[in-house]
Amino acid sequence: MKTDTIAAIATALGPSGVAIVRVSGPAAGGVLRALCGEASPEPRVASLLAIRHPRDGRLLDRGLVTRFVGPDSYTGEDVVEFSCHGGYLTPRLVLEACLAAGAREAQPGEFTRRAYLNGRLDLIQAEAVVDLVEGRSPRLRQAALHQLERGLSDRVADLRGRLVGLEARLVHHIDFPDEDDQPVPIEEIAAEAEAVAAALGALARTAPEGELLREGAVTVLAGVPNAGKSSLFNALLGVERAIVTEVPGTTRDALDAVVSLDGFPFRLVDTAGLRESDDPVERIGVEVAGRWLEAADVVLLCVPARRAPSDEERRFVAERAEVPVVLVRTQADLADGVAAGGEVPGAAASVTVSAVDGRGLDELRAALPRLVFAGLVEAGSDAPVLTRARQRAAVEAAREHVCAFARALAEGVPADLAATHLRPAESELEALLGTIDREEVLDRVFADFCVGK
Repeated sequence: MKTDTIAAIATALGPSGVAIVRVSGPAAGGVLRALCGEASPEPRVASLLAIRHPRDGRLLDRGLVTRFVGPDSYTGEDVVEFSCHGGYLTPRLVLEACLAAGAREAQPGEFTRRAYLNGRLDLIQAEAVVDLVEGRSPRLRQAALHQLERGLSDRVADLRGRLVGLEARLVHHIDFPDEDDQPVPIEEIAAEAEAVAAALGALARTAPEGELLREGAVTVLAGVPNAGKSSLFNALLGVERAIVTEVPGTTRDALDAVVSLDGFPFRLVDTAGLRESDDPVERIGVEVAGRWLEAADVVLLCVPARRAPSDEERRFVAERAEVPVVLVRTQADLADGVAAGGEVPGAAASVTVSAVDGRGLDELRAALPRLVFAGLVEAGSDAPVLTRARQRAAVEAAREHVCAFARALAEGVPADLAATHLRPAESELEALLGTIDREEVLDRVFADFCVGK
C-alpha cells in the first residue's frame, strides 16, 4: 500500500465555471493547511476559503474546500477537494501549490486504484467507473451503474459461493466413503457442478453484446453508388455529415460516427459505392469499404425502393451469413411504391425508408437494437452483463474448470482428484472481483483511467 499523498485535477481542463483539484493520502490535511491556513473545515462541509501558494502566500483563488476523513471517502484515505474557478490556468496553479506542499501528481486511475486497495470498491466496480465516465450511450450508463451497485459483483460472488459449497459437499463425500447412506451422493454433486457450469456459461454469453455496449456496434451502410447511403447516414445521425449529390461515386472514403439508437450505441459507417471503377481514388474507397464490411457487426444494404434487388445484391446478402444484413429500401419518396421482387433470402430484416420525409426511420432505429443486442433487450437493463474482455476470459476459464470437474466425476475419477479443478475455478472468479491481487491485472485495468479518477 502506497503511503504518499497524491493530487490531480479531477475535471477536464478548459473554459468552465468550476474545476476540482483532488488530494488524497495521509498528508492531505497538511496540504489543506499549507494552502488555506490553520482553519480546518468540518468534514463533508464545503467551506469558502482563500487558496494561497504555500511558498510565497500569493492568492491563487477563493473557492469551496471540502475535507473527507478516511475511511469515509472515495479512496478510503483522507481526501481534500479544492473547487476553484475553471479554465486552463487556475486549476493548474492550485495543483502546483498542492505539489509544492508535499503531494505528488497522481497517475491515471490512482485515486480509484486506492479505493480498490482500501476495500471501497471491488475490481468490477472500479471498471464500471471508467464506463460511467467514458460511456456514450444510455444503455452502457445503465450497465455501469448496475455494476457500480454490485449487480455483477453479487452475481459473481454468488457463483463463487456455489463453488465453495461444492467443495464442502465433496469433503463430506470423501470423509464418508464406506457409508451405505452417503451424506452427499456423488450424483448430486455432479448435478450441482453442471448447474454452476450452465450459470457461468449463461453469464459468459452476455459478453459479446456487453463488449459492444462499450465499443459501439459497427454498422456499415453498403450498396451501389447513389443508393441513398449517405442520405440515410445523415438521417440516422440527425446532422449533415456526409456529402450528398446526384453524382455517382461522391463518397470516396469511409465516414464513421457513433449514434445511440433506443439507448444502444451504434458506430455508423458510410462507405463508397460498391462497383468496378477506373478511378484509382474510387477503387481505394471500395477497398476501404471491403475492410469495414469484414469488421461489421451489422450491415445495412441500401437498395432504392423503385427497383428490385439485383442478382449481385442478392449474392451480397448470401455471402454474409455470419452477420445480420438489413435490406433497406431507400428513397421511398421517389418511388410510387416498393418495386416487386424485393424479398431477399437471408436478409435479417427489410425496412422501407425515406431520408427526405422520414418514413421508416423509426422502424429501422427500433429494428437494429433487436438484431444486434437481442440478449440485452430481452434481459432488461438490470441483468448482470460482462462488458470487458477480462471479465469474459475469467468467467469462461472458471466454466472450463467446472466442466472439467464434472467430466472427471462422470469418467469415474476419484472425487479427491476431480476436486483439483474446483480451486482454479474459484481463483478465476476471485481474480475477477479482485479479492486476490494480480499486479499485472491491476496495471491493465487502471491504465484505462483518466488522471484525477
